[in-house]
Amino acid sequence: MPLRPGKRAEQRAVWWYRMRGYRILATNAWAAGYELDIIVRRGRRLVFCEVKEKSGERFGDPLEMVDDEKQRRLRLAADAWLARHSETAGLQVSFDVIAVRGGQLERVAEAF
Repeated sequence: MPLRPGKRAEQRAVWWYRMRGYRILATNAWAAGYELDIIVRRGRRLVFCEVKEKSGERFGDPLEMVDDEKQRRLRLAADAWLARHSETAGLQVSFDVIAVRGGQLERVAEAF
């Protein structure tokens, strides 16, 4: 069964992080009622990554889909996830967005 486009984009993003030395801590993790697409760590940096893919021009750019409300939800979920993982205390936390457009992957580090 072929992967749905969003899952395929998430797998590509996981590969992107792995190739750059990040350790994958979780994918599709649920916390505070919201989903965190990818959680990775490299050294003292912990990254929560939201992945968005668009195959056509309708509904705008994938990066525009991570609006203020989506960012609020991701922060809530990240806080809840961190509270359950005391081993991450003291790490530098950031939020990335990976957009996939027409097969091209673009990472926006520390997007918000």
